Amino acid sequence: MSLLSDLINLNLSDDTEKVIAEYIWIGGSGLDLRSKARTLPGPVSDPSKLPKWNYDGSSTGQAPGEDSEVIIYPQAIFKDPFRRGNNILVMCDAYTPAGEPIPTNKRHNAAKIFSHPDVVAEEPWYGIEQEYTLLQKDVNWPLGWPVGGFPGPQGPYYCGAGADKAFGRDIVDAHYKACLYAGINISGINGEVMPGQWEFQVGPAVGISAGDELWVARYILERITEIAGVVLSFDPKPIKGDWNGAGAHTNYSTKTMRNDGGYEVIKSAIEKLGKKHKEHIAAYGEGNERRLTGRHETADINTFLWGVANRGASIRVGRDTEKAGKGYFEDRRPASNMDPYVVTSMIADTTILWKP
Repeated sequence: MSLLSDLINLNLSDDTEKVIAEYIWIGGSGLDLRSKARTLPGPVSDPSKLPKWNYDGSSTGQAPGEDSEVIIYPQAIFKDPFRRGNNILVMCDAYTPAGEPIPTNKRHNAAKIFSHPDVVAEEPWYGIEQEYTLLQKDVNWPLGWPVGGFPGPQGPYYCGAGADKAFGRDIVDAHYKACLYAGINISGINGEVMPGQWEFQVGPAVGISAGDELWVARYILERITEIAGVVLSFDPKPIKGDWNGAGAHTNYSTKTMRNDGGYEVIKSAIEKLGKKHKEHIAAYGEGNERRLTGRHETADINTFLWGVANRGASIRVGRDTEKAGKGYFEDRRPASNMDPYVVTSMIADTTILWKP
């Protein structure tokens, strides 16, 4: 095994200019991540300089067998924390051979919204709080829980320390450092209310980069849990009963919200979001009705309400923002399995472009 480890950790830059590029894309479920690697003649830092590639879409649920070729376009480059050196991770989106985005390519429409001059002028910032649950392999039961049984009730686990409170911290810390190495603007991590559940935050990130960074952070986490022999779940309510669900709270601000007088702009934006509550809920993740019940720090899925420092609201405004009269707000509705391209662009579209 030591020889295998030595080979995996070979530093290629000492012996060759060639680098390995791991191309990543989103599969047919809209949540599964796929990837494959190719050799490049030398280091690349601009995604437009990378070659397009293709894959068998019939094996990912994205194309029929008789016309299975899907083309992937490189969109963002990150350093590869697994191979290291000059090797890279490449976030891609997917198109037909004719150049049309396939139905699961949500990045294409998001990029159109983020390139609109009115949106560009507002410089939308995002901070996404990605919650997830670590599960024991084969039994699909949370890490640290007795198989088929339950731990003590919630209370001591949130931001807790100790072998009876924090399960999987090695995975969490490995992911934190790997994301920083990759160039992802990961801003923190913490243990969550339900044992075996954790959170990492990505941001502040501007526009389309928020989606790129969150997807690659998810990919890195999938790879680390693969190594650890643990299953990663983004289910918004992995365990029924008196246990917290998993969300992807999305913090948001525009230039005018961050400037003096921004609090009035924030209230106007929240009013717009309330008028489109049903459309947003429909796009905010599968199974969210199991999570948004009005309990466990959520608002009921059919109710839109906002408040200052209210974690039972759809939209929460922080005390600091209220006091300063400018700042940001938090959309608490997105589920942990949401598509960040969809959520971030939809918030921008509703709050900046939509004229009710």
